[in-house]
Amino acid sequence: MTRPPHGPPHAPRYPLLAAPAPDPAPAHTGGLLAVVPGTAGLLTVAALGIALLLILIIRVRLQPFVALLGVSLAVGLAAGLSVTELLGTVQRSDAVSLVETGMGGILGHVALIIGLGTMLGAILEVSGGAEVLSGRLLRLFGERRAPLAMGVTGLIFGIPVFFDVGIFVLAPIVHAAAKRSGRSVLLFCMPLLAGLSMTHAFLPPHPGPVAAAGLFRVGLGWVVLMGIVCGLPAVLAAWGYAAWIGKRLFVPVPQDVLEAAEEARRAVRTSGEPASLATVLTIIGTPLLLILLATFSSIALPASPARSVIEFFGHPFVALTLALLMASYLLGIRRGWSRASLEAVATASLKPVGNILLVVGAGGVFGAVLKGSGVATALSGTFHHVGLPVIVLAYLLSLVLRVAQGSATVAIVTTAGIVLPLVEGQGLSQAALALVIMAISAGSIFASHVNDGGFWMVAKYFGISERDTLRSWTVLESVLSVAGFAVALLVSSVVQ
Repeated sequence: MTRPPHGPPHAPRYPLLAAPAPDPAPAHTGGLLAVVPGTAGLLTVAALGIALLLILIIRVRLQPFVALLGVSLAVGLAAGLSVTELLGTVQRSDAVSLVETGMGGILGHVALIIGLGTMLGAILEVSGGAEVLSGRLLRLFGERRAPLAMGVTGLIFGIPVFFDVGIFVLAPIVHAAAKRSGRSVLLFCMPLLAGLSMTHAFLPPHPGPVAAAGLFRVGLGWVVLMGIVCGLPAVLAAWGYAAWIGKRLFVPVPQDVLEAAEEARRAVRTSGEPASLATVLTIIGTPLLLILLATFSSIALPASPARSVIEFFGHPFVALTLALLMASYLLGIRRGWSRASLEAVATASLKPVGNILLVVGAGGVFGAVLKGSGVATALSGTFHHVGLPVIVLAYLLSLVLRVAQGSATVAIVTTAGIVLPLVEGQGLSQAALALVIMAISAGSIFASHVNDGGFWMVAKYFGISERDTLRSWTVLESVLSVAGFAVALLVSSVVQ
């Protein structure tokens, strides 16, 4: 969907700093609205729906996909939607259900990107690309700046791999560096985790920003660009905190963790000469460069065959496919992998993706139900009267959902569904919409604590006590979140 670069003549100069006036809500009178009609009823439905979602995920421990889907149906029925509107009809007809449009609309955009990115990351992981990258950076920065080398490693390697995979692959390098230097594990793992967390929250092809981009119809090039603009200062702030806390909390490397990590490292080590650093960087950088070139060409170049070629190769599907083919050959076939081995690695990597896609799809259903029932419009009107800036509202909603239920992806897709009506039809540019996504992404990583799987992964992989994990990792995530949002807010004052 094409959006004009500037808002309508009557729009405020800085559209992200003023919530738009809502459109009239669709007329539904059934469900809870029969008891509490109008906007008050819709707001009650919204509050009960979000409360139910949190209870199902936190207390009942229901799988987030099932919880999101169940709450979507409950919200729709409570807001007076008919069964046909929600689910369609059993017989063949022209009726299109909100469940189908919500699920299909978002997955049609993100499934290919997440799948291609996951396979690319798996090949980089198993081929030893992370070891090559971190080893070269450690030699380049030297022993004194080893924590900085670990931070840069997390930043670069975090682009194509999921957060938990990055920890699994890079933890042995952290353990070795800490053991060799005799310094605290925190001094090495915290900068690494900051890089992994930032890329996971702010940059494609990770599921959160990709899902939000799909809901908002924002080109991934703009998400990449604003992710870099907001994410890099956030990482620098987090590295500063990591250096401070790493000198004040000493955490030794547990021997059992070191031995287990070394065994895992040997299990994925491949035969033959290691890949060169240039090869690894080329594979990681190629899709990002192509996507950014396509974004800038659509602005700087007139319509022409040359621009069409750039935009073709810069389309996320094409760019990631090219990077995957490069990795398959340069890190796999050329280094002695059989085609069967290559297929096995790629196929195995897709197993955990099913859960991610279902959660993202259910988030799309939730957003579609909020919009179709009029709940989103009622929320929009309420926030408009409260006077909260859109970008601040997006951050706070995402932050609350993150702290309450733990999952960054759930926080992003749920918040995006709630915030979408606030920005629709306002004539916001792609850059401005990308900044709203950055605010949502920043809120989704605030204060990782005991309800977040990442909290326990960090604690157990690096042998940190729960108390010290709260003092180090939880605060580090909060620094990343606040700094990233602060930059997004600052940039939004000049981007329309």
